[in-house]
Amino acid sequence: MTIKVLEIDCATNEIVERTETAKEKLQREQDQIKRDEKMEAEEQDNTARAAARQAVLDKLGLTTDEAAALFG
Repeated sequence: MTIKVLEIDCATNEIVERTETAKEKLQREQDQIKRDEKMEAEEQDNTARAAARQAVLDKLGLTTDEAAALFG
């Protein structure tokens, strides 16, 4: 995939359109990997929290609706 980069010189209003460099492409790909890893970790955290919350509700013998009514 070829990505175009716009460089804008604010002092002269000159706009240059060019193809991204290998270094920029590598950085973009690394950033995407980090975002994907972060999203996966957040998803795992949310799943663990939901399981823990459900375990507490099960111990108390409450449904989710009952807990929402009690605790808002």
